[in-house]
Amino acid sequence: MYSVARMALKPGMELAEDVLSSTMEIILPANTVLTEESINKLSLYSVMCVSIKDESDYAVTHFERVRCNKNYKEFERVYINNLNAYKYMIDSFLHDQSPINLTYLMQIHDNIAMLPRTREQLLDWLYNMLPNEDVLTYAHSLNSALVANVFGIWLGLDDEDIRLLTLSGFFYDIGKMRLPADILWKSEKLTDEEFELMKTHTTIGYNILHKKGINERIANATLMHHERADGSGYPSGLKDNEIDIFARYMAVVDSYVAMTSARSYRPALNPFEVIKNFQKIGVEKFGNWILRPILSRIANIHLGATVKLSNGMIGDVILINQDALTKPLIKHGDELIDMTKMPDVEIIAIL
Repeated sequence: MYSVARMALKPGMELAEDVLSSTMEIILPANTVLTEESINKLSLYSVMCVSIKDESDYAVTHFERVRCNKNYKEFERVYINNLNAYKYMIDSFLHDQSPINLTYLMQIHDNIAMLPRTREQLLDWLYNMLPNEDVLTYAHSLNSALVANVFGIWLGLDDEDIRLLTLSGFFYDIGKMRLPADILWKSEKLTDEEFELMKTHTTIGYNILHKKGINERIANATLMHHERADGSGYPSGLKDNEIDIFARYMAVVDSYVAMTSARSYRPALNPFEVIKNFQKIGVEKFGNWILRPILSRIANIHLGATVKLSNGMIGDVILINQDALTKPLIKHGDELIDMTKMPDVEIIAIL
């Protein structure tokens, strides 16, 4: 809501609060839609200003509240400007053989990351962004750099490793920018031939970065981020410590960003669905020692959130179960719901 002088009021505006007289009587109640007559009534009582509803007062869902927030709108503006700058740098690097300024890349990160109050809010704002189909590959990498920085801090890495991990996010999918967009963002399942082509982005990206003399840890993260600790990944089927640690970190970042990004053919998964998906894929593929602190932080962010369950119930998360992160304790009215006793019920939305 915002304050409006009586002289600036217009019919159709809606009161956010009761308007009281000097004797504390209600002149007009909250939620009154103003008319010429009601505005004249305010004049008779010499009311100087009133509280009027703005778009955020009509927001029902968390998504709507985020999108209406003026700080978020500034974040989105700065994000888009820096996404365009990042795209220009990468295109120049790939097509014009221009050297890339790593300090400026980190400045792009800082320009965006400094706007949210907390790292948790940064992840929330990224989650609630709408996709721009024209720059999806670039946005995926920019988001990965932002998320990598947060995850690096959560994992307790030192400042230099956090910097390298953040830069890995900017670079690790660069090979995809050599592949056809209709394959990269195809909504249907890829054919065997298309998938084999898709897998080449790791080696293409590595070769580009290696020839340009980019830090070997960043190049390795590019080559190996689809390797899995159990040997089920590509391009080389590496296992455990055969995989560069930065690639193992980026594997988690890449999967998280993919799951939390809306696409034209599906909505973003909610955070509890993300946790469930990681558990379904198999923590052994990523390493429980990497996943556990990250998934625990993601769950803890939503303590106090209002959620909708698959059985139609709506309630507030009042306790995160650290042994079953997707099954918190929910307060539904006066009832406490222990989701660990409801194996077939899932959280399907954050409201």
